[in-house]
Amino acid sequence: MEPSNKDHHYHLLAAADSESESPFSADTQLKSDSKRQPTWPVLATGASDHPPEKLKATQPSLNKYALAGALLASTNSVLLGYDIGVMSGAALFIREDLNISTTQVEILVGSLNVCSLIGSLASGKTSDWIGRRYTIVLAAATFLIGALLMGLAPSFPFLIAGRVVAGIGVGYSLMIAPVYVAELSPALTRGFLSSLPEVFINGGILLGYISNYALSGMPQNINWRLMLGLAAFPAIAVALAVLAMPESPRWLVMKGRLDEAKQVLMRTSETKEEAELRLKEIAKAASSLLITSTPAAGTSLSSNWHGQGIWRELLLRPTRPIRRILIAAIGVNFFMQASGNDAVVYYSPEVFREAGIHNKKHLVGVTILMGIAKTSFVLVSALFLDRFGRRPLLLLGSIGMAISLACLGFGSKFLEFSGDKPDWAIGLCVVAVCSAASFFSIGLGPITWVYSSEIFPMRLRAQGSSLAIGVNRLVSGLVAMTFLSISREITFGGMFFALAGIMVVGTVFFYFFLPETKGKSLEEIGVLFEDQVHEEEDEENHKMLLC
Repeated sequence: MEPSNKDHHYHLLAAADSESESPFSADTQLKSDSKRQPTWPVLATGASDHPPEKLKATQPSLNKYALAGALLASTNSVLLGYDIGVMSGAALFIREDLNISTTQVEILVGSLNVCSLIGSLASGKTSDWIGRRYTIVLAAATFLIGALLMGLAPSFPFLIAGRVVAGIGVGYSLMIAPVYVAELSPALTRGFLSSLPEVFINGGILLGYISNYALSGMPQNINWRLMLGLAAFPAIAVALAVLAMPESPRWLVMKGRLDEAKQVLMRTSETKEEAELRLKEIAKAASSLLITSTPAAGTSLSSNWHGQGIWRELLLRPTRPIRRILIAAIGVNFFMQASGNDAVVYYSPEVFREAGIHNKKHLVGVTILMGIAKTSFVLVSALFLDRFGRRPLLLLGSIGMAISLACLGFGSKFLEFSGDKPDWAIGLCVVAVCSAASFFSIGLGPITWVYSSEIFPMRLRAQGSSLAIGVNRLVSGLVAMTFLSISREITFGGMFFALAGIMVVGTVFFYFFLPETKGKSLEEIGVLFEDQVHEEEDEENHKMLLC
């Protein structure tokens, strides 16, 4: 792609119902900076006469329609958060009521994450086939069935069956919510809106903790069933809420339904000109992607497109830019779960018990503090993502996690060799756990979903994201199913030191492989991974080393 001048030249798109003009006509080509320039919030007719600085002077507002759609889609993420939070307490009562071993507890906890791999990998193809909205309905319905099976489980095998079904639903929801929100959102507020799924995950975790605390006083054979079964209610709410949501405009364009896409963009944009520009960029990107992948098909978009051939393109014949995108997306998802955050949340009562807190009510109460910390800091991160960018918050969060996990390892090791278990060491462990969870919520928690949903080209987005999130769920399941066993061998202190080391490696990876995407449209982000951009960055790094 040839570089253009520094000014953005915008030309209005012909009306979608016009028969004389095609959205792929040569007169509607966008002439914008192909590398570094952001998409400006206010777009005017004849903007070629105005420098970007004047456009930037008007601050973007949060579109209410886009916000409503993002909130409704993100509600699906409450399901995973609630399960993570509620299982941390329910496992204490399940172990005693069903008389199961530590290994069975690990299988119980980790099975949902491993089985969510199925939903994650299937969700990309499914959403390309039936659309983003109905995939959200499918995710909620599947989780509803799983929640009912868990709440009514008379035995351990029956409980595992419920976890398997719920896990598939979780896998669907984890992929589809961020992708849907990213495709619906304007560029300058996409960071905030795309991080809402993580906000809702943390809200669900807090609800799970509160449910544990409120129901822990009930008979042991009833309380854990109610804890798990209550997840059916948010699943029903999500399925009903989808009826009010619009379909993703980018999916509509890929299906050739341009009129419907234009209507959605008109409601999620501040001006008609902005909506027309967004439609033009989306249509141009969709056309070029389909020409590249199916040259015989020409430039027309068709409802016959169902995401065919994507896996082959991703895994067997990726171009160099796509390979870079895969490394970035899979890497950030790997480190998100290799950090051990999910396992620490699941087994936080075990960690606190080892630290010297033995009362079950107190154990559940301390987890509520951690849930409040996680929810508070993920809100802070979401509010500042579009101001400070993805990279600074991601690096801050990963460095903070490394330090917090090292402090947790030190506190755990001290308590291991201390007979009297001093209060300061117990306090250090509690603060370190809350600190690690908070830094996760600042960085890896929300930003993983934002990156996964925005860096893939439009045609590859759903299935590429499903591949990256599939790795996320696989690593999460492996960590959850081995955390207690490994900790028995090397102690909790040794485990936390190992996790701190992993976060140090992750910080280095993020610094070198994840570019900044703040303020860019989804169509512009792909340029960041092109060869020419990387060659220039290598030259800049070389010059810095010589200075």
